Amino acid sequence: MALPKVIIQLYPMFPSDGEEGRKANRGMGNNPDTYQWIVHEWTEIVKACEELGVWGMSTIEHHLHSEGYEIGPNPGILNAHWASQTSKIHVGALGYVMATRDPMRVAEETAIIDHLSKGRFFCGVARGYQKRWTNIIGQFSDTPATTIHGTEDDKKNREIFEERVEMLLKCWQQESVRLEGKHYEAPYPLETGVEGYPAWKIAREAGVEGEIDDKGAVQRISVVPKPFTKPHPPVFVAVNKSPEAIRFCAKNNLNPTYFMTTEGMTEFIDLYVDESKKYGRNLIRGQQQNMVRWPHITKTAEDYDRKLLEYDLDIYKNFYGPFFPYWPQGGKSDSEHIQDIKNSGFFVGGTVEESIKQWRSTYEQVPAEYITLIFHWAQQPKDDLLEEIELFMTKVLPELEIPDFAVAAE
Repeated sequence: MALPKVIIQLYPMFPSDGEEGRKANRGMGNNPDTYQWIVHEWTEIVKACEELGVWGMSTIEHHLHSEGYEIGPNPGILNAHWASQTSKIHVGALGYVMATRDPMRVAEETAIIDHLSKGRFFCGVARGYQKRWTNIIGQFSDTPATTIHGTEDDKKNREIFEERVEMLLKCWQQESVRLEGKHYEAPYPLETGVEGYPAWKIAREAGVEGEIDDKGAVQRISVVPKPFTKPHPPVFVAVNKSPEAIRFCAKNNLNPTYFMTTEGMTEFIDLYVDESKKYGRNLIRGQQQNMVRWPHITKTAEDYDRKLLEYDLDIYKNFYGPFFPYWPQGGKSDSEHIQDIKNSGFFVGGTVEESIKQWRSTYEQVPAEYITLIFHWAQQPKDDLLEEIELFMTKVLPELEIPDFAVAAE
């Protein structure tokens, strides 16, 4: 038996005294002094997590939140820095919002990070759900964002996302590529190739065969460097209520990352195993799968309520609620909202004993090779955060044995 691999996912939150404090300091996301201490304290947390035996550290890609929620515009830069400061912990992002990204640029950037970390990099990819910035930054693709499964916006977003993720995989693995999709193509224009390249002669003779045609036009693209990890770094895909996403992950041997309740995961983890069999991979239940939860481990039950109030209520009420209507949002008073958070199925908390009981119950239903723990840091102070992570690693995690997937696969 083995233990799940733990990923700590920090949502970089500019701290405030709740919703009213955020309003009183409107535009706080523009404060460089706050970000200065956040970004350097972040490295201290990464180093501490490495010493605690955490498998991976990750962050998000979100943009343009002047109110100070989730200031995470460039995960790659952070991953490269963390890699330079550590030697064991994996670094990554959950994840690159591919519908707003050039797949070749992502392939280049992530391959470099994989080399800098000497194979300690993992690549997360996500569809994006916030029109406020996905439609602005992704305007070259005219991609919509949505949180409602099955709508036309949702279908178009998925179409663009899947097209670009498959292009990313090709760029990593193939010596040269022609990327011909509905929403992206390369070389551009695809019909003629890139004509008039002055150095075509040496490129044709010294580059990858087939890149340059006899007329000197660029007809194929070699995306370099290739990753350190073969065939490519592990890829995690954010999943929320979508069986199509599970089938896509199984087809491409990617790791589904469940932003879902335990009940919702039950069907999907079996679907992933069944779909993987179609592609010749015999997986054990939970293998190559990643469960996401928001935890708090506290000294008392009352302290759990306090942490939810101080660290989570603002973002749950004002940020998660408007985007994800299936999260309970019936409360009016703070205490009612706190109960909504507890009822959501995404938060796990209480004393060590209560936390162990909840995690055991969850793992009896949905074992997973990876656990991603999300914290609203720096709304939650560093020392308090690290105390919770240490309690999870030393008290809770040892109670969550799973099959040794590496041995079972042999």
